[in-house]
Amino acid sequence: MNEPQQASSHNVTGKYAIITGATSGIGLAAAQALAARGANLGIVARNAAKANEVADRIRTSFGNRITVDVFLADMSSQQSIRRAANEILAKCQRIDMLINNAGAMFVNHKLTEDGLEMTLAVNHIAPFLFTKLLLNRLMMSEHARVITTSSHGHKMAMKGIDFDDLSGKRYFGFLGKLKGGPNFRYGETKLANILFTAELAQRLKGTNVTAYCFDPGLVATNFNRDNGFMARMTTAVMMKFARTPEQGAETLLWLADTDGKNLENGRYYADKQIGKLSAQAGNLEAAKKLWEVSELQIRASEA
Repeated sequence: MNEPQQASSHNVTGKYAIITGATSGIGLAAAQALAARGANLGIVARNAAKANEVADRIRTSFGNRITVDVFLADMSSQQSIRRAANEILAKCQRIDMLINNAGAMFVNHKLTEDGLEMTLAVNHIAPFLFTKLLLNRLMMSEHARVITTSSHGHKMAMKGIDFDDLSGKRYFGFLGKLKGGPNFRYGETKLANILFTAELAQRLKGTNVTAYCFDPGLVATNFNRDNGFMARMTTAVMMKFARTPEQGAETLLWLADTDGKNLENGRYYADKQIGKLSAQAGNLEAAKKLWEVSELQIRASEA
């Protein structure tokens, strides 16, 4: 995980980037900035109207210089993710970057159609599955990157991933909510992003694909505003101290565009430098176990 990479410059001009969660916030800011730098885009979104509106806006701004494709997927549904991945593979002969940016936090305990807790499903299982489905195509690029949006919130998961309670029910009962449980659940999934990145890098050693994750900082977006009155009030207060989406996307763009010799595979970045991890985020045994457990979750949906 700590070995410097041999990859050459990764200027995004002419490269093809798949990005999830690109219709608002950090994802939208990143998509617009990548397009401005000459990258071709595959926007993955749940809402067709919003996705097409964003795609049209980018095409209008940059004309025929770039390609902007739209793929629809509900990141809580493994069937939907598989369908979108198949469409991407059918249309895109080359993928240079996969940016796993979509994320959410749910204040109530909800299960997906696959029987998984919603926050874990969207924030970790979705990028895990999406990456695996597109990995062979990424390997066909000269130098490819997988970039995943994590958070400094991973430090809230002080006990690490609870493999005995993947459903996370303890976070959502009355007492759990009173103690801020949904926030801690979110932190656990952001820890999962870091562990996933570390294990992915280990498994990709010797290939042309590298993996990174990053902390965008506290960003003024619509995140968490659909989770009730208290969530909206808390978010409104926090937003007074927040970065703009464009500022939140800066490290993502740097990871996408900077020379690979200046990056370390599998690492977590914040403000364009290696970020400080919690002790749990550096646990490579937990990273390996999380990978194995995640494999079981996506195989179950195939049955």
